[in-house]
Amino acid sequence: MAKGKKSIWKIVLVGFVVLVVIGAIGSGDSYESADGVSPREPQTQQAQEPEPEPEPDVPAEYRSALKKAESYSEMMHMSKQGIYDQLTSEYGEQFSPEAAQYAVDNLQADYNANALAKAQSYQDDMNMSPEAIRDQLTSEYGEQFTQEEADYAVANLS
Repeated sequence: MAKGKKSIWKIVLVGFVVLVVIGAIGSGDSYESADGVSPREPQTQQAQEPEPEPEPDVPAEYRSALKKAESYSEMMHMSKQGIYDQLTSEYGEQFSPEAAQYAVDNLQADYNANALAKAQSYQDDMNMSPEAIRDQLTSEYGEQFTQEEADYAVANLS
């Protein structure tokens, strides 16, 4: 091989090794020691409260519906009726009416806060008036919040 080709291969090889090392450092993957602690993590970990075990007499479908309801409340800020409808919809989650009712009955949600989050979105993103927001929040074709929840939301818009 010519001297110039050897130099190019050395440069390529060194570059490859550098990339592998950088990739290994930045990958975020790390091994765990026998005690389950990554060497990059501080040794003083706070004890986390274990999640409560699901009630054994509650059917799996009901527990699944409740988890999905929690997601709709926390991420999409939906109303109680909106969550129920989404859980039972043939175009949505297709849970049984009983499972959906269990979910909304056992959901720990702040529907005033959900209504306010929706109202703020309508105000910021769609420039709607307070009365139009109130109508959208309570509409059977809209968000389906109660009148009280919509009133709270409109009264607390920024």
